[in-house]
Formats: sequence, C-alpha cells, structure tokens
Amino acid sequence: MAPAIDRQGYWGRPTSTLDWCEENYVVSFYVAEFNTVSNLIMILPPICGAIQTFRDGLEFCYICSFLGLAVGVGSWCFHMTLLYEMQLLDELPMIYSTCVFVYCYECFKQENSISLFPIALLLIFSVSVTVVYLQWKEPVFHQVMYGALVACLVMRSIFIVTVYPWLKPLCYTSLGVFLLGFLLWNIDNIFCDTILPTGVGVVTQFHAWWHIFTGLGSYLHILLFLCGVWPTLHIEPQK
Repeated sequence: MAPAIDRQGYWGRPTSTLDWCEENYVVSFYVAEFNTVSNLIMILPPICGAIQTFRDGLEFCYICSFLGLAVGVGSWCFHMTLLYEMQLLDELPMIYSTCVFVYCYECFKQENSISLFPIALLLIFSVSVTVVYLQWKEPVFHQVMYGALVACLVMRSIFIVTVYPWLKPLCYTSLGVFLLGFLLWNIDNIFCDTILPTGVGVVTQFHAWWHIFTGLGSYLHILLFLCGVWPTLHIEPQK
C-alpha cells in the first residue's frame, strides 16, 4: 500500500489496482516508481540465457523459460506507469512463465520428447486464471494462483534433488534467494508506514529487492533443471 501522497507525473493518475510502498514520481516525472530499474535483472540475464540456450541446441521449452523470466519487461512498464493495462502485462505473464517452469520438469522424465497432457493442463490453468482475473480484479486471487504454481515448483525441485543429489546446493540456494525476496516483499507491504518514514531511502525499497532476489532465484532455478537434463541430451560440443 503506497503512502497517501497525491503526486502525479507523465502517466497521470494511477489506474492499477495496486500501488506499492514507494512514493510516486519522486525521482522522475516520467517514472512513477523508481524501483522500476531493478527489473533489469529480470530482462538482461534471461535474454543472454535464452541466446546461449539456443546456441547450445537445447529444447525450445528451455529457451521459453529464459524468455518467460523476462517478465521484467512487463514489471518495468507497470512500475513506470502504474496503469491497469501495464499491471496485467506484469501479472499475467508471471502465471504463464511459471507454467513453463512447471512443464520443464517433465523433461527430467522424458528425453527429447513433448508431453501433451501437462501442456494441456497448464494451458487450461493459464486460460482459466486469465479469464477469472479479467472479470474479478482482485490482486489476492492472482497472488494465490501464482503462489500455488511456485509451491508446485518447490515440491518438484525437492523431488528432483533426491534423484540428483549433486544439485542440492543449487536447489537450496535458488529457493533461499527466492524466499528472501518473498520475505522482503511482505515486509514492504505490512510495514510500509513504519519503514518509509525512516529516511533510509533506496535501501528500504524492499519491492526493488523483491525484484532482484526473485529474478536471481528464478534464474538459478532454470539452471537447476538445465543441469538435471544436460547429461541426457548428448550434445556435441561446439568447435
């Protein structure tokens, strides 16, 4: 919940159903919330990862995983404008990209093949969430649906490391970093009125830290299932 300060900028009065703790249009007339720049960690590294994955000849779903993490583009637009349309560009791709993550775990069980059943289930889930959220503009609904997908990822990753125990450090690091971001996100929401007036400034823009830690944790998570399937791909090294 953002502070009750009526400050407008280039994009006009916010129309989004959410307005975060950071004061609006403090740093720039063209940027509603300056935590916008923290989304770079969810834009540049994933693009580089997608390019490298393509060069390595890995399956298309892994390229989609990196590109899906580039939801930072939507988050950038949302925090820069605080417009409802940009909020959807941020929140709905979070659902879609996490569905891709869930599907990628199927590649641990099947080598170089496409499983249509989980694709169908995830498509039905994504479409259902989209339709409901467009009609029922309740952010908690989106957060619960996203949390359910993340819970599936956590359970699957814990199962994977029982099969590939050498991946435990990477698994627990990615989960720990992500949970740290989630903790800071909650602190930002719950204690906004207490933290913001301290004058610490950028250090206490915990929503920005949420972007950084979730972006890093998600990137490590993609590396986790890449490391798991890499030995089964038999890729010829590039010359």
